[in-house]
Amino acid sequence: MSVYGFAHLRNRRPHPDILEYLNRIQATLEPFGGRFVIHGAPVEVLEGDWPGSMVLIEFPGLTEARDWYHSPAYQEILPLRADHIDGDLLLIEGVGPDYDPRERAGKLRAGNAPG
Repeated sequence: MSVYGFAHLRNRRPHPDILEYLNRIQATLEPFGGRFVIHGAPVEVLEGDWPGSMVLIEFPGLTEARDWYHSPAYQEILPLRADHIDGDLLLIEGVGPDYDPRERAGKLRAGNAPG
């Protein structure tokens, strides 16, 4: 099942390190099957407030996503971004093609699923 690396980036500050990070990140993803799905595209806020931008990277599984993040290649370039952009990074497992939200509602109703 696909796993997604979701980043909410805020307070971007222009810096040459960011361009270096962008030039090098793809090479860190490839050995782990990672690919960009969303990368800083403009958002249309329909509800609430959304300060910043979004990045979504897809991986084949949780192992690959964790291994990418902790890889020496990514850890080497991480400060190039983290020193100039505030943000949060999460790993989130996706749902399969047969996912039905009614099943989740039933589990929540029965008290068998986290909120």
